[in-house]
Formats: sequence, C-alpha cells, structure tokens
Amino acid sequence: PGMFDRVLCCSSHDNVHEVIVRMSRTALCQTYPVNSLLELTLKGNEKVRGVVYCTDEVSQTVVLKKSLNHTTLASEIFVIQANAVTNTDVIEEDAGEKESVPLGNISKKALEQQERKSIKLAEEALQHINQKASPAGQAVFDRLLKACNQVEWTGESILVLNQIQVDPPYGVENCRLLSDAGRQSEGSLDRVKKIVGHST
Repeated sequence: PGMFDRVLCCSSHDNVHEVIVRMSRTALCQTYPVNSLLELTLKGNEKVRGVVYCTDEVSQTVVLKKSLNHTTLASEIFVIQANAVTNTDVIEEDAGEKESVPLGNISKKALEQQERKSIKLAEEALQHINQKASPAGQAVFDRLLKACNQVEWTGESILVLNQIQVDPPYGVENCRLLSDAGRQSEGSLDRVKKIVGHST
C-alpha cells in the first residue's frame, strides 16, 4: 500500500481545506522487509550491513541489527534515515534467525556471585536511607557520604567520621564537634560545614 500525505489547499475566499492525497511512495516495511539481511549504501558512500529489526513510518527510519562476534556486546544497532539511503542490496531474506548469536554457557556460580554482590550493594544503599529524616536532611547526608565516605545516621542526626554531628534542620549552624573529637578535628568540621552549606 502507498503512503498518505496531507496537503493544505487555499480557496479564493481564504478558507483552508485539508485534502488527503495518495502518494506513490512505498511503505518502508515493503522496501526494507523485517528479518532481511541488507547492505545499505548511504550518502557519502558509507555502507551499513545488518538484519532489518524494524521500520518506522512516522520518523522514516530503518533499524538494522548487526550481530557482533568476539565481544561482550550481543549486537550493534543502526538507526538510519530512509532518505539517506542511496542503494539497497538484499543479501538474504528471512536472515533474522541465522544472524542471532546462540546463548553461550552460563556459569551458575558466576550468577550466584553476581546476585550476592547485588544484594549486598542494595542492602548498603538501604542503610543510608533514613525514613525519619526530611528530604533536605537526606540530601545533606548523601552529599556528605560522597565526600567523606564514613557517614551514618544516629536517629535524625548525621554522624560524620565519628567526630562531627549534624542535627536537624541540617544547616551550617547545626554542625558541631563531639566532645571527645579533639582539636585536630576542627579542620574536618570546617570541611563538613562547607559541604552542608553548599547543600542548602
């Protein structure tokens, strides 16, 4: 089937009428059949080869999928404007299944290790979220955690490097050294105040 385009026509009375005109342009899915192995020549003589994954009439694009060997990536995807194609060579029809790469051996042990690692990371991330703290307090905590790494919640207060406490509402004036921190920690306090001040 052909494509339809809308054309605006004006009459002598300045009334605008919309007319649908049948165009002779062929649908992309007919020119580029899905699962066909094609070699497309683009403007500038660049050649792209792959299996047609899909076409889109609205954006006038063709999506090619090319299987990759000797890499961790499964395939490379090309999105090509149809008007950029100067020549189409059909290498093979219905090549989609032949181009797919078989799934390699999967190690159960490697999957279990990846799962344990993901669970551990998720649990660590959950420890850093305080349901009782305000969103502003959580934002200050997150910023301090990125900068100092040793940050934890004690109630609704934030404890930094086991020496500095930041209390609600988490402003610069709410940062204080703990009594047993000592004079050496005053530089750390200044740094924490700068980070807290930057967050607000």
